[in-house]
Amino acid sequence: MSAGSETTDPRIVSWVRQAAPYIHAFRGKSFVIAFGGEILEDRARAQALIHDIALLDSMGIGLVLVHGARPQIDAEMSARGLTPRFHKGLRITDAPTLECVKRAIGATRIEIEAMLSQGLPNTPLAGGFLRVTGGNFISAKPIGVVDGIDYQYTGAVRNVIAEEIKADLAQENVVLISPIGASPSGELFNLAWEEVAEAVAVAIAADKLIFLCAAPGLLDRQGRLISALTAEEGEKLLTRRIKQAPEVARVLPAALRAVRRMPGRVHFLDRRQDGAMLIELFTRDGVGTVLTQEPLERIRPAAIADIPALLSLIAPLEADGTLIRRGRERLEMEIDRFSVLERDGVVVGCAALYLYPDERAGELACLVVAPEYREMGFGDRLRAHIEQLARRHKLNRLFVLTTRAAHWFIERGFVETTREALPSLRKELYNPRRRSKVFVKELGK
Repeated sequence: MSAGSETTDPRIVSWVRQAAPYIHAFRGKSFVIAFGGEILEDRARAQALIHDIALLDSMGIGLVLVHGARPQIDAEMSARGLTPRFHKGLRITDAPTLECVKRAIGATRIEIEAMLSQGLPNTPLAGGFLRVTGGNFISAKPIGVVDGIDYQYTGAVRNVIAEEIKADLAQENVVLISPIGASPSGELFNLAWEEVAEAVAVAIAADKLIFLCAAPGLLDRQGRLISALTAEEGEKLLTRRIKQAPEVARVLPAALRAVRRMPGRVHFLDRRQDGAMLIELFTRDGVGTVLTQEPLERIRPAAIADIPALLSLIAPLEADGTLIRRGRERLEMEIDRFSVLERDGVVVGCAALYLYPDERAGELACLVVAPEYREMGFGDRLRAHIEQLARRHKLNRLFVLTTRAAHWFIERGFVETTREALPSLRKELYNPRRRSKVFVKELGK
């Protein structure tokens, strides 16, 4: 584009504006990003991932990278004429296998560090420098004998030295952790990278734990992608044995343990999708599956801090005459009457309840959902919430005035009436020039 050109791509402008709140929210947070050694088998995808990691680092996000090396270990064993053995998804590590593990993990780590150290022009790494650190942050213990199988040098995480990892993050270093650990006696143990990622995320109280797998995310019984679910819902996937991609199935137990013990969320993303982390982190709908302790969406009382979001929601409907104009000052005065629906911390809907207790009536007003979420049932959730609030206030009737959504309310049990049926105070405020239709719903006990 030539200098001075007024041509802009509205999609880019829209994306940057949408991403801005997330950029501010994530600055200073800590993310653990975990991936298997398979990601290095496709150089272009690995390079794209490194570029995305560099971008996250430039935004002031503390990054801990946990890598695996399963295919690299298999290749090393094959070169030595050894046959890999597994039990319940874990490698059985005898002494010859441990030598392969040490060599493969060392080579994998060096390759990742080299990629993180690039600074080629016209790449996200140009002009920047990622300081990569590591160390003996993980102590290990032997798994021992399970089901009569001696795992030998396959271990489990004994302890994570969280203070040292946090200190490195405070120095704006990228921490790279390999799936190997030493016991207090000095023995080395081969660890599962997903367990290492879980333990690190819990120990440092990570804000996000991101698993990059060879699958779009978690699936329901019909094989459809689940965009969001709670830990309780995730446990049901396990107990009901809902089929998942092999790598996702192996990671899911660790993810469920982590999300119950850390403050943040766990994300399952497809490592084969270019830019999956950026789409998930910096757009409202994202991709993949997010696992949370509590539901992703929630309805709560509005606060003064929500007023800019409320103004943004209702302004288009005020402009086209669907809603009466309120303005910031009126919203500030009436904020205690509003409820907001949040999705992933972003206000995407609102509704208000105005009380007329002397006549045991209430008004449902200013029911608004952001356009991109109107097909997700959020309007119904807000309506049901307001009806529940009205019942708590022991109201018998709920009124609504509308010029555009008559049929929507009729389909939900509201019946058309006249302005004369309105509470007396509300009747005085009725604007005949708007010719709003009046609907009422009797509230059962």
